[in-house]
Amino acid sequence: MWQTWPITPLLVAGALAGCTAPPPERPFAPIYEGIETRLLDGDLVQFDVAMRGARGPEDVEDYTQCAAAQYALIRGYGFARHLRTNVYEEGGLWRGDAVYTISAALPRGLKTIDAEVVAFACAENGIPMV
Repeated sequence: MWQTWPITPLLVAGALAGCTAPPPERPFAPIYEGIETRLLDGDLVQFDVAMRGARGPEDVEDYTQCAAAQYALIRGYGFARHLRTNVYEEGGLWRGDAVYTISAALPRGLKTIDAEVVAFACAENGIPMV
């Protein structure tokens, strides 16, 4: 035989107290502050970027990747290989410092990009390039 327990309004209120809707997400509206490029040596290039409104380091890394892709295409190369990216934020301004190698042929390594494919994706997503 099943026994039922009466549900009191206090019990229901207590159970629902923990159920709150998450805060609404802010729309992603980045402000891209600019890109500086420096040819370090032959095919080694450094990109310094700045932006506001990033959701996190990944947005800054995407911005540096877009810069690298367009730079490779401008120089007549089809590929780039990511070597490192440093990202930091101070007072709402996100900065990234990335180094890539650029090459005509697909370079060895895990973090390679096809410059045409990446540049197309950047244009589609409204991320500025060099």
